[in-house]
Amino acid sequence: MRRNVEVKARVRALAEARGAAERLLRGGPGELCPGELCPGELCPGEGHAQGTAQGQLLVQADTFFRVPRGRLKLRRTQVKGEDGRGELIFYERPDTAGPKLSSFTITPTADPDGLEAVLAQALGVLGVVRKERLLYLVGQTRLHLDRVEGLGDFLELEVVLRQEQSVQDGEHVARELLRALGVGEDDLISGAYLDLLLAKGQPGTGAEPPHCLPPAGQGQQS
Repeated sequence: MRRNVEVKARVRALAEARGAAERLLRGGPGELCPGELCPGELCPGEGHAQGTAQGQLLVQADTFFRVPRGRLKLRRTQVKGEDGRGELIFYERPDTAGPKLSSFTITPTADPDGLEAVLAQALGVLGVVRKERLLYLVGQTRLHLDRVEGLGDFLELEVVLRQEQSVQDGEHVARELLRALGVGEDDLISGAYLDLLLAKGQPGTGAEPPHCLPPAGQGQQS
């Protein structure tokens, strides 16, 4: 299985979070960059793969199935200019707030509709999470700004661990990024988006898409 260190947080002002992420990507090695990690996980301009400061917009629908342990979901992703694609994802992680290890396996599918029909018949469906996601790449971290139908706005970090890295290394990277983005401990949440929907009595099966993410702020790269 592959390994990430993940953390989710509520976002009170999505436009501000977006601006902070874009400033982080546009900044040089000395900006928003913890010295002990430079040149490393957080430092733009140091030879690490980066996304554009504008981010990549993804429209996703995750169908969760009933399984005896962990979580199993079928993800459909729409990317501008591309056909929709599907991925079957199984993952296990603690339902705690703050950075934590997520162990996962992903396999692509060319027939998400057919696969969903089989899994729904065999396992049953727990619910569906629909969201618009802005994806940024900051070193080894996938930074997501999510607008989730029925829930609101969130920030999620996925620190992709290298083989030689420990969970503690990933937690350190995640906490430094949270600090750079101005995310406090009180904003951190536990569990998955589906858990929050179910807690509200919403299975997440509505057909309406989420409202569009706010437009980019001033100074954004084209």
